[in-house]
Amino acid sequence: MSAGAGAIDDAVIEDTRNWLRRAVIGLNLCPFAKSVDVKDQVHYAVTRHVGFNDLLADLKQELNALAALESTERDTTLFIAPDGLADFLEFNDFLAQANRLLSKMGYEGVFQIASLHPHYQFADASPDAITNCTNRSPYPTLHLLREDSIDRAVKAFPHAEAIFETNMRTMERLGPVGWAALDVGASTGRGKLPP
Repeated sequence: MSAGAGAIDDAVIEDTRNWLRRAVIGLNLCPFAKSVDVKDQVHYAVTRHVGFNDLLADLKQELNALAALESTERDTTLFIAPDGLADFLEFNDFLAQANRLLSKMGYEGVFQIASLHPHYQFADASPDAITNCTNRSPYPTLHLLREDSIDRAVKAFPHAEAIFETNMRTMERLGPVGWAALDVGASTGRGKLPP
Protein backbone atom coordinates (compact mmCIF):
# COMPACT_ATOMS: atom_id res chain seq x y z
CA MET A 1 0.00 0.00 0.00
CA SER A 2 2.58 2.57 1.01
CA ALA A 3 5.47 0.98 -0.86
CA GLY A 4 7.12 3.44 -3.18
CA ALA A 5 5.30 6.47 -1.80
CA GLY A 6 8.25 7.22 0.46
CA ALA A 7 8.55 10.61 2.07
CA ILE A 8 4.89 11.58 1.58
CA ASP A 9 3.66 8.48 3.41
CA ASP A 10 6.30 9.06 6.09
CA ALA A 11 4.86 12.55 6.62
CA VAL A 12 1.31 11.15 6.87
CA ILE A 13 2.49 8.64 9.47
CA GLU A 14 4.40 11.33 11.37
CA ASP A 15 1.32 13.60 11.39
CA THR A 16 -0.79 10.72 12.68
CA ARG A 17 1.78 9.75 15.31
CA ASN A 18 1.97 13.39 16.48
CA TRP A 19 -1.82 13.50 16.78
CA LEU A 20 -1.84 10.22 18.72
CA ARG A 21 0.83 11.42 21.15
CA ARG A 22 -0.20 15.07 21.54
CA ALA A 23 -4.00 14.73 21.48
CA VAL A 24 -5.10 11.16 22.18
CA ILE A 25 -2.39 10.39 24.74
CA GLY A 26 -1.52 13.96 25.75
CA LEU A 27 -5.13 14.81 26.62
CA ASN A 28 -5.80 11.27 27.88
CA LEU A 29 -8.71 10.88 25.42
CA CYS A 30 -8.01 7.15 25.42
CA PRO A 31 -6.46 5.85 28.65
CA PHE A 32 -5.42 2.67 26.84
CA ALA A 33 -3.42 4.28 24.02
CA LYS A 34 -0.20 5.09 25.85
CA SER A 35 0.71 1.50 26.71
CA VAL A 36 0.49 0.25 23.10
CA ASP A 37 2.36 3.32 21.82
CA VAL A 38 5.29 2.96 24.20
CA LYS A 39 5.52 -0.75 23.38
CA ASP A 40 5.56 0.11 19.64
CA GLN A 41 2.45 -2.05 19.05
CA VAL A 42 0.64 0.52 16.87
CA HIS A 43 0.90 -0.15 13.12
CA TYR A 44 0.40 2.77 10.72
CA ALA A 45 -0.93 1.67 7.31
CA VAL A 46 -1.21 4.34 4.61
CA THR A 47 -3.32 3.67 1.53
CA ARG A 48 -3.21 5.98 -1.47
CA HIS A 49 -6.38 4.55 -2.97
CA VAL A 50 -9.56 6.59 -3.19
CA GLY A 51 -12.19 4.22 -4.64
CA PHE A 52 -14.18 2.06 -2.24
CA ASN A 53 -13.23 -1.23 -3.89
CA ASP A 54 -9.51 -0.53 -3.72
CA LEU A 55 -9.78 0.83 -0.19
CA LEU A 56 -11.67 -2.29 0.90
CA ALA A 57 -9.01 -4.51 -0.70
CA ASP A 58 -6.32 -2.66 1.28
CA LEU A 59 -8.41 -2.87 4.45
CA LYS A 60 -8.84 -6.62 3.96
CA GLN A 61 -5.07 -6.96 3.70
CA GLU A 62 -4.57 -5.00 6.93
CA LEU A 63 -7.21 -7.01 8.82
CA ASN A 64 -5.53 -10.26 7.75
CA ALA A 65 -2.11 -8.89 8.71
CA LEU A 66 -3.41 -7.92 12.15
CA ALA A 67 -4.97 -11.36 12.61
CA ALA A 68 -1.70 -13.06 11.63
CA LEU A 69 0.29 -11.38 14.42
CA GLU A 70 0.19 -11.69 18.17
CA SER A 71 -1.05 -8.62 20.03
CA THR A 72 2.37 -8.31 21.68
CA GLU A 73 3.79 -7.61 18.23
CA ARG A 74 0.91 -5.58 16.75
CA ASP A 75 -1.96 -4.69 19.02
CA THR A 76 -3.75 -2.23 16.79
CA THR A 77 -3.67 -0.69 13.30
CA LEU A 78 -4.42 2.84 12.14
CA PHE A 79 -5.59 2.54 8.53
CA ILE A 80 -5.04 6.00 7.02
CA ALA A 81 -6.51 7.24 3.71
CA PRO A 82 -5.01 10.70 3.09
CA ASP A 83 -6.14 10.97 -0.54
CA GLY A 84 -9.72 9.75 -0.26
CA LEU A 85 -12.83 9.96 1.90
CA ALA A 86 -12.40 13.70 2.53
CA ASP A 87 -16.18 14.13 2.72
CA PHE A 88 -17.41 12.97 6.13
CA LEU A 89 -20.67 11.53 4.79
CA GLU A 90 -18.76 9.53 2.17
CA PHE A 91 -16.42 8.38 4.94
CA ASN A 92 -19.43 7.12 6.92
CA ASP A 93 -20.67 5.22 3.86
CA PHE A 94 -17.25 3.59 3.59
CA LEU A 95 -17.28 2.78 7.32
CA ALA A 96 -20.53 0.85 6.83
CA GLN A 97 -18.91 -1.16 4.03
CA ALA A 98 -15.80 -1.71 6.17
CA ASN A 99 -17.94 -3.16 8.95
CA ARG A 100 -19.71 -5.44 6.44
CA LEU A 101 -16.28 -6.61 5.25
CA LEU A 102 -15.24 -7.29 8.84
CA SER A 103 -18.31 -9.47 9.31
CA LYS A 104 -17.91 -11.21 5.95
CA MET A 105 -14.31 -12.08 6.80
CA GLY A 106 -15.42 -13.72 10.05
CA TYR A 107 -13.74 -11.10 12.24
CA GLU A 108 -16.86 -9.93 14.04
CA GLY A 109 -16.13 -10.37 17.74
CA VAL A 110 -12.40 -10.45 16.97
CA PHE A 111 -11.89 -6.87 15.79
CA GLN A 112 -13.76 -3.58 16.02
CA ILE A 113 -13.44 -0.58 13.75
CA ALA A 114 -13.44 2.91 15.25
CA SER A 115 -13.76 5.93 12.97
CA LEU A 116 -11.65 9.09 13.03
CA HIS A 117 -11.82 11.96 10.55
CA PRO A 118 -10.63 15.58 10.18
CA HIS A 119 -14.29 16.69 9.92
CA TYR A 120 -15.76 14.23 12.41
CA GLN A 121 -19.15 15.32 13.68
CA PHE A 122 -21.27 13.63 16.31
CA ALA A 123 -24.90 13.24 15.24
CA ASP A 124 -26.18 15.61 17.94
CA ALA A 125 -23.41 18.23 17.58
CA SER A 126 -22.96 21.25 15.35
CA PRO A 127 -20.06 21.09 12.87
CA ASP A 128 -18.02 23.63 14.87
CA ALA A 129 -18.57 22.02 18.30
CA ILE A 130 -15.22 21.55 20.01
CA THR A 131 -16.37 18.16 21.33
CA ASN A 132 -16.15 16.77 17.78
CA CYS A 133 -12.36 17.05 18.13
CA THR A 134 -12.26 13.94 20.33
CA ASN A 135 -12.60 11.98 17.08
CA ARG A 136 -10.79 14.36 14.72
CA SER A 137 -7.60 12.96 13.24
CA PRO A 138 -5.30 14.55 10.64
CA TYR A 139 -6.58 12.24 7.87
CA PRO A 140 -9.55 9.89 7.36
CA THR A 141 -8.60 6.93 9.55
CA LEU A 142 -10.07 3.60 10.59
CA HIS A 143 -8.76 2.30 13.89
CA LEU A 144 -8.65 -1.51 13.86
CA LEU A 145 -8.90 -2.73 17.44
CA ARG A 146 -8.67 -6.21 18.92
CA GLU A 147 -11.74 -7.12 21.00
CA ASP A 148 -9.50 -8.99 23.48
CA SER A 149 -7.40 -5.87 24.01
CA ILE A 150 -10.53 -3.77 24.57
CA ASP A 151 -11.78 -6.30 27.14
CA ARG A 152 -8.44 -6.25 28.98
CA ALA A 153 -8.32 -2.46 28.94
CA VAL A 154 -11.88 -2.14 30.27
CA LYS A 155 -11.07 -4.50 33.14
CA ALA A 156 -8.03 -2.37 33.99
CA PHE A 157 -10.09 0.84 33.83
CA PRO A 158 -13.16 0.26 35.99
CA HIS A 159 -15.15 3.28 34.80
CA ALA A 160 -14.64 2.96 31.05
CA GLU A 161 -18.17 4.20 30.37
CA ALA A 162 -17.17 7.58 31.84
CA ILE A 163 -14.43 8.16 29.23
CA PHE A 164 -16.81 9.78 26.72
CA GLU A 165 -18.15 12.33 29.23
CA THR A 166 -14.65 13.05 30.55
CA ASN A 167 -13.46 13.66 26.98
CA MET A 168 -16.32 16.08 26.31
CA ARG A 169 -15.37 18.10 29.41
CA THR A 170 -11.68 18.00 28.44
CA MET A 171 -12.43 19.42 25.00
CA GLU A 172 -14.74 22.12 26.40
CA ARG A 173 -12.00 23.22 28.83
CA LEU A 174 -9.40 23.18 26.05
CA GLY A 175 -11.50 25.16 23.56
CA PRO A 176 -10.73 25.86 19.89
CA VAL A 177 -7.59 27.90 20.68
CA GLY A 178 -6.17 25.15 22.87
CA TRP A 179 -6.96 22.51 20.24
CA ALA A 180 -5.28 24.60 17.52
CA ALA A 181 -2.22 25.04 19.76
CA LEU A 182 -1.72 21.25 19.81
CA ASP A 183 -0.89 21.46 16.07
CA VAL A 184 -2.26 18.02 15.27
CA GLY A 185 -3.58 18.55 11.75
CA ALA A 186 -2.29 17.41 8.39
CA SER A 187 0.98 18.96 7.28
CA THR A 188 0.73 21.79 4.77
CA GLY A 189 1.27 20.55 1.22
CA ARG A 190 1.24 16.86 2.21
CA GLY A 191 -2.25 15.67 1.51
CA LYS A 192 -3.82 18.50 3.53
CA LEU A 193 -7.57 18.26 3.39
CA PRO A 194 -9.78 21.23 2.63
CA PRO A 195 -11.54 22.80 5.65
